[in-house]
Amino acid sequence: MVLLGAAVGAPLRYVTDLLVQSRHDSVLPWGTLAVNAGGSLVLGAAAAALPDQQWALALVGTGFCGALTTFSTFGFETVRLAQDGWVKASLANVVLGVGLSLAACALGWWVAAAVV
Repeated sequence: MVLLGAAVGAPLRYVTDLLVQSRHDSVLPWGTLAVNAGGSLVLGAAAAALPDQQWALALVGTGFCGALTTFSTFGFETVRLAQDGWVKASLANVVLGVGLSLAACALGWWVAAAVV
C-alpha cells in the first residue's frame, strides 16, 4: 500500500512543484509550500475519515502524503535562503511552511470529521 501511494505522490510532488514555482518570480519556494500544505490537508482528512482502516492509512497517509510532502526539501530551502542572504525570506518560509501545513491538516481533519 505504501509503495502504491508513493508511486502517485512522488511524481505529483515533482510536477506540482515545477508548475507552482514556474508561476512565481520569488525567492520563496512556493512549490514546496504548496505540496506540503496540500499533503497536510489530505493527511488530516484521511486521519479523521479512516481511523480504523490501516491499509487505507498506509496507502494515503504514509505512501501518498509521505511522498507528496517533503520536510527535507523544506529544511534545505530554508537554510539555502539564509545562506544566500535572504534571512527574512528564510524566516517567512519557516512561518509559512509550518503555519500553512498545520492549518491545512487541522482543516482537513475538521472537514472530514464533519462529513463522516
